[in-house]
Amino acid sequence: MEGPPNDEHGSVRVVDRDVTTDQKMLAAVFHGRGDIRISKVPVPVPGDDDLLIRIATVGICGTDAHEFADGPQMFPVDIAHPVSGHHGPFVPGHEFSGHVVACGARVSGFEIGALVTSGAGVSCGECHWCRRGASNLCERYATVGLQIPGGLAQYAVVPAGICVDVTQLGLSPDVACLAQPMSVAVHAMRRGRLEAGESAVIIGAGGVGAFLTYAASRIGAETIVLDLEEDRLEVATRLGARRVIRPTSMAELHEVMVRKLIPTVIYEVTGRPDGLRLAVEIAQPGTRLVVVGIQGQPTELELGKVTLGEMELIGTNAHVFGLDFPDALSLLASRAGGWADIAPIALPLGQLVDEGLMPMVEGRSTRIKTLIDPWAEEARPTT
Repeated sequence: MEGPPNDEHGSVRVVDRDVTTDQKMLAAVFHGRGDIRISKVPVPVPGDDDLLIRIATVGICGTDAHEFADGPQMFPVDIAHPVSGHHGPFVPGHEFSGHVVACGARVSGFEIGALVTSGAGVSCGECHWCRRGASNLCERYATVGLQIPGGLAQYAVVPAGICVDVTQLGLSPDVACLAQPMSVAVHAMRRGRLEAGESAVIIGAGGVGAFLTYAASRIGAETIVLDLEEDRLEVATRLGARRVIRPTSMAELHEVMVRKLIPTVIYEVTGRPDGLRLAVEIAQPGTRLVVVGIQGQPTELELGKVTLGEMELIGTNAHVFGLDFPDALSLLASRAGGWADIAPIALPLGQLVDEGLMPMVEGRSTRIKTLIDPWAEEARPTT
């Protein structure tokens, strides 16, 4: 596939003249389980409704690490995806920001050079779920970076309808790329119907758990955060957690929580069976249990307690772009001092596997969020 044509070809309205029709770019290309190669590939061509974005910063998450170590499960490498049609080596990356360098012929409202961030999820707008405002459950849902080639590259093509110009918000690219995971946290908070004055227990202070802590605290909820890592608990305190607990024993949890606190909502964010069992164990009558982390295997739960206590077991998936994304951006812009404690450095593409994905796979990552700068030659501090 050739690079983007200039505006005289008619299919692209405007284009950065530094991007030529035969230009190649660096990209992280997933070929199969444990096989990501940093390769030179053609710059993609935007369609009539797309933006071509010069990627500035990309976040990687547990889904990326899981696909690298155990996939492909979401990445359409072995089998063509029924919506995107992609089949074969794949560029991941669904949390990203960058600058507009070209706009498709039907795109309006974006200026060349504008800093944008993307919600990544693409919905049809016409099915039963889209008409009900639940675009995240769209019958033809696909995600840039999971089923559509994504942002772990120097350039990416993204539908303009899922991008937001954040130039006027004063966000740096390193912060703007956090909007997608923050919106996932905002959506999870909404699913739990958490309100000011209520109490929320958050099990797991990783990426989404950290953002959920901040979002819940900002609306005036009392947040209690559980995690095994002391460093993450320290960050949770700075994000507004009223109390943090390293759950060394169930007796300790009952002492602190059952006798002194009746949680309104419990968010299980780890995706681990023991985390979900813990959520049910500490729940009180009337508690709403929100399962945020994706459970990778069947888990036995004491559902009799859920029934007799009139508890609610609630799922949450991705985010609703029009509803959750604006609030996510406002939350990112509202924190004085920035987000360097969440994402302290940005790695070059060449360190994606050894310094980014492998520490996550092996459970030894020291960063809540790991960022990638596809133009950097060495690791740099975030801004």
